[in-house]
Amino acid sequence: MAANPTNVTAKALFEGYDLGAFYDEMFEGPGKPRPHYVKLFQRLAEMAPEQFEERRKVAELSFLLQGITFTVYSDGAGTERLFPFDLIPRIIPYHEWEKVERGLAQRVKALNLFLKDIYGPQKILADKRIPRSLVYSCKHFRREMIGLQVPRGIYTHISGIDLIRDSASGEYMVLEDNVRTPSGVSYVLENRLIMTRTLPEAFQAYGVLPVAHYPSELSRILHSLSPRGNHAEAVLLTPGIYNSAYYEHSFLAQQMGIELVEGRDLVVDDTVVYMKTIHGLRRVDVIYRRVDDDFLDALVFRSDSLMGVPGLMGAYRAGNVALANAVGNGVADDKAVYAYVPEFIRYYLAEEPILRSVDTYLCSRPGDLQYVLEHLGELVVKAVGESGGYGMLIGPAADKAKIADFRRRIQADPRNYIAQPLIGLSRVPSFDVEQGQVGGRHVDLRPYCLFDGEEVTVVPGGLTRVALREGSVVVNSSQGGGSKDTWVVREEG
Repeated sequence: MAANPTNVTAKALFEGYDLGAFYDEMFEGPGKPRPHYVKLFQRLAEMAPEQFEERRKVAELSFLLQGITFTVYSDGAGTERLFPFDLIPRIIPYHEWEKVERGLAQRVKALNLFLKDIYGPQKILADKRIPRSLVYSCKHFRREMIGLQVPRGIYTHISGIDLIRDSASGEYMVLEDNVRTPSGVSYVLENRLIMTRTLPEAFQAYGVLPVAHYPSELSRILHSLSPRGNHAEAVLLTPGIYNSAYYEHSFLAQQMGIELVEGRDLVVDDTVVYMKTIHGLRRVDVIYRRVDDDFLDALVFRSDSLMGVPGLMGAYRAGNVALANAVGNGVADDKAVYAYVPEFIRYYLAEEPILRSVDTYLCSRPGDLQYVLEHLGELVVKAVGESGGYGMLIGPAADKAKIADFRRRIQADPRNYIAQPLIGLSRVPSFDVEQGQVGGRHVDLRPYCLFDGEEVTVVPGGLTRVALREGSVVVNSSQGGGSKDTWVVREEG
């Protein structure tokens, strides 16, 4: 139940704010904001609580009127909900961001080279830098892609790399790689638009790096993939209106000025893809696909799929259509393969990783398995192919029954699980609607990277996901999380 407005206006926003034992990104001490947060803190402190509440409600109404939603499947009803938005932005000074940006570009290039190798000469397997069995046992490894020449050698056109900030050191670390069909960038763009309307004074006080160029940059990359050169008909392939990210699909198609299509709108004839229109068939050269591999082509993958396009893989293999992202990228998203990404960077780029990965135990290794089983109550356990906060055990917060359940699961299928130490995520002040005041909440960050085969474009900031429930470290929207606008700011002086 929402807080009574009279309770909201009764307290100053930061009254009783507790820094806690975690790294607080806004405050370096009680009531003492970090230098890059001073101007925001001053403007929020000058704002009457009822004024803040009014602006918060305006932001919420904006999301409602624009239909900015997501779908939760875990309750069995496919419930559509507003994506929670917190009005207090996260600020990252450029001297911190510059290292993050370099590290992300390095990682995306290495992942692309890994995919190009694993579906090509497989030199990294021959050199035994990653176990062949680990790659071949990944359920997202697609043998159908071996030997297929993808346009311009690009697999990772669009990447969403999840970062966390360690409370012990304040260091940014990579938590996960998302190079299949990463979602969430529409919220980055909409959050920024709504923020400039609801807190314009605070926004104008900073030199915030822009994010609005993302659709045009993505469009440029998509069109550059066309097998017909300057003749490029690009479309966005969606599973349909019942998909959890359908809002984003329609938003991006509209922003790029391309057609939003479902599988039934496309047809393959003689290894060429066409779109059905009222004027007849029109050739399609590039497909930004938001349909998972399994459902993409019923002739190759799941025969019961109605979401894809029969014959699409034949057209792809013939070089008559480009797909972004490439089929088979899921092998790089596998949470067990994640443990080897620092090795990919050394192997393919001859560089040391700029961003650190979280220490990871692979339950497929006997020694790691024994350690994990002995320390389940201290670790975070994840199923290698799950996302959205599903298939996960947070040992320190779990009861004995859940720990016992995961012990059985791990023992039955060790390859399917990895474990990591529980990292104390940094916190950012966030408004608690129930309590009517600001409290520290844990956050992660998903920057979005676009790769054109030569350069990686990293959108400044990205999607800050926030665990709105007090004490929670699960930031996924499907698990009660929300988002913040993320400001990468130019520094003065």
